[in-house]
Amino acid sequence: MVFSELYSAYYNAVADIISLALESSVSIDDIRRIAKEHAFSESSFMIEDAVKDERWQLVLPDGTTNIKKSPDMPLTYLERRWLCAIASDKRLKLFTDDVYVDPDVKPLFTSYDYEVFDQYLDGDDYDDLGYRNRFRMILSAIKEKKAISIRVKNRQEKEVERVFIPKHLEYSQKDDKFRVYADGLDGGTYNLGRILSCEFYDGIPKRCRQHMQKNSEEYVEFVLKDERNALERVMLHFAHFQKSVEKRDDDYFVRLSYEKDDETEIVIRILSFGPVLEVVGPKHFRELIRERLKRQMDMMGLP
Repeated sequence: MVFSELYSAYYNAVADIISLALESSVSIDDIRRIAKEHAFSESSFMIEDAVKDERWQLVLPDGTTNIKKSPDMPLTYLERRWLCAIASDKRLKLFTDDVYVDPDVKPLFTSYDYEVFDQYLDGDDYDDLGYRNRFRMILSAIKEKKAISIRVKNRQEKEVERVFIPKHLEYSQKDDKFRVYADGLDGGTYNLGRILSCEFYDGIPKRCRQHMQKNSEEYVEFVLKDERNALERVMLHFAHFQKSVEKRDDDYFVRLSYEKDDETEIVIRILSFGPVLEVVGPKHFRELIRERLKRQMDMMGLP
C-alpha cells in the first residue's frame, strides 16, 4: 500500500502518456498501447475512457497536455524508511546482493519492534554464503525448468544424492525454513537447510520425461458483470494468472489460464464472486462448479 497507492500501474501508464503528449499529439492507439505495456489488459478501457472524458484533466481532447514537465516519481520519506526496513530482513539476500542502503533515514521498523509467536528457533541460516548460493541455484532451476543434483542429509543424518526437477519453493513462517518441492523419481519435499550441495543436472530425471512433455495448462472462460467493482476485484484476485479480457456491450469476457494442480483453488476463488460471474466453459469446469455447490448445499441441509 505504501507504494501502489502513490505510484500505481495506472500512474506509470498515465505518466508515459503525458510524456508522449509533451512531444506530440497522443492518439487513442497510443493510449491503448501504453496502457497494455504498463498496466493490466483491462486497464486500457478505464484509462482510455478517463482520458477521453477529461476526468483526470491531464490530456486534452486534441491529444496534447497542459503539463509542462515529464512526470517524475521520487521516493517519499516514508517509502525510503520502508525500503530500509525491508532491506534489513536477512532473507532478502537470498535473492540479491544489491540491497537498498539509505544512510540518511532510519528504518520504519526493525525486528526488535515486533515479536513472532509460535516460531521455532532453529530456522535456516540465511547468513551462510553456501546456503544463499544453493538457494539461488534452485531458484534459477525452477525458472529455467532445469534438473539439479543435490547431496542432502536424510532423517538418519546420512548423506545421500538425489536428482530431481524443482517445482517451487515454499517458506514456513512457523519453522522459519525454506523447502523445495520436487518432481521425478527422487521427487518430494526437501528442506534447504539440509541440502549440502547442488549443481545443475545434464538430462531429464527418470519419471520426469512424460511429465515435462505434457502440457498441464488448463483454462476457464467466464462472463463478468462489472458490478460492485467486480472487474477490478477479479483482476486483483487473479493477478498472477495469465488471462485475457474482452469488453462487450454489457459485460466482460475473461479467459483465465492455470495449471491443473491449481484447479480446486480456482473453483473456490471463482465461486467467491457470486452472481456477478458466470462460468461459460469448458464443460468439465462447469461440472466442477455444480459439484462444489451441491456439496455445500448438502452440508447446509438445503434441498
